[in-house]
This record gives sequence, C-alpha cells and structure tokens, in this order.
Amino acid sequence: MKKVTFSSLLCLSMFAQGQLQTPKASPKSKVQQTVGLTEISITYSRPAVKDRTIFGGLIPYGEMWRLGANENTILRTSDVLIFNSDTLKAGAYALYARPFEGAWEIIFYNDTTNWGLPEKWDDSKISFRGKAVVEKYPIIQENLLIGIENISANSGEIKFSWENYAASLPFTLNTKEKVMASIKKTMSSKSISADDYYKAASYYFAEQLDMKQALSWAEKAVAEKGPSAYWMTRLLAQLKAANGDYKGAMETAKNSMMEAEKDGDKNYVKMNQQSIEEWSKKK
Repeated sequence: MKKVTFSSLLCLSMFAQGQLQTPKASPKSKVQQTVGLTEISITYSRPAVKDRTIFGGLIPYGEMWRLGANENTILRTSDVLIFNSDTLKAGAYALYARPFEGAWEIIFYNDTTNWGLPEKWDDSKISFRGKAVVEKYPIIQENLLIGIENISANSGEIKFSWENYAASLPFTLNTKEKVMASIKKTMSSKSISADDYYKAASYYFAEQLDMKQALSWAEKAVAEKGPSAYWMTRLLAQLKAANGDYKGAMETAKNSMMEAEKDGDKNYVKMNQQSIEEWSKKK
C-alpha cells in the first residue's frame, strides 16, 4: 500500500513539474495580412536586443541567420509573390537571412521543419533568394519585428526591424489579372447584382481603367439599389466627374449627401461637400 502511495505521489510531483509555465525569452508572434486577394502570414519568435550589438556583433555580417529565434520563422502565402522577375509559388517557407551592412540576403527555404538553421544546408531547397535594402534608424527596435508594409491592391513589402536597422523586401502580385478575369466572368453571367456592378465600377475607378464602362456599371448599380445607397451614388458622381460631366456629378453628389444626412453618415456628407466645391470650379 505504501508503494502505491509513494508511486502516486511521485507521479503527481512529476506532473506538477510538467505544468510549470515561465515566460519565453523570445516570445512567439504571428502577423496575418491580406494584400490584394492574397493571404500572407508570418510566424516567428521575437528575440530582444538586451543592450547587445546585434548586427556585426551577435549576428556577424555575412553569416547565415535564422531570422528570428527558436524554431523556423515561417511565411505562408496563398498565391504567387513576385520579386522583380522572380516568382515565389504559393506555399510555406522558412525564412533565413545573411545580413550585410547595406543589404540583407533573404532566403525562402522550402523545408520548414528545422529548429533554427538546418543541420545540413541544402541549396536545392532554396525557392528564392532576394536582396532587402537596409536603413538605419536613431531609435532602437528592442524586439525583432516582422510585418507586411506599404500595402496596395497589387504590392507590398516584407519588413524586418531590429536593433536600429530595418530591411525591406518589396513584392508585387497578379491581383489585376485575377480581378479582371473575375469581372469578365461575372458580367457575362445571367444574374448580376447591384453589388457586382458597384464593385466592378469601384475597381475600374480605383485603377483608372475604362471610365465610360465604369460609369455604365455605376448607373446600373444605382438604378437597381435605389437612392438610399448613397455610397453607390457617391461613386456615380465621381465617375460622372471623371468623364467630364461636372454638372451631373454635382447633382448626383447632392443626392448622395442628402441620403447620407438621413443616415447620419457625416463622413460621406463631408466628402460630397468637398467634391461639389471642387467640381463647381470646373463646370
């Protein structure tokens, strides 16, 4: 009986030890970002400076670095990323860097199962090798920070900031090609909603494509949705102005403003007021 009791106590003691939680020196982080139609995430650990010289010290220039701490820093992308003339397929990649004073070499490695650097480096597993431009800042970034910055519908940049350095690796996307294909398919269907017309017109307006076509779609959206959809009427006014019809644009903007006032949307009221003032000088 004593044996059983002692064994039970030993198990409980071991279990209790296994439950002990302490803060990690390099806590884990994850950034998720939609760029255009592409979903990008980066999972990484965030080491701290701790009054050390990082680049050219803890991380010697010209040597490979795991670009983080602990297990692999992993980037996942749902679609192709384009770096100048090179493309990176959709998938998951371990990120490594070789820092130099003026630039970093960023490596996308297709084996994500390593803890830090691979025990045996294999060049055949490199999917892309890019050059990130480095800037020096007067303010210290204590913990490594990785993010997706300068986002547009068609581009962005992966930014790595630590100590008082920031390295940026810009990329582009095939967003326009995909959106245009989607618009073509939708507009050739038998059932097109007001929202479909509005989204297509908005995209054409934002990308400065065929303004006459965009105007036609906006007119159909407003005709179907009605005047209460003041955000659609606002776009219609903008497209009338883009096609040189400033008088019509102001009349439409007044309708949008009136409906926005009813809904209590001060932002749309203000935008329409500013546009009317601008267009009144051009009519």
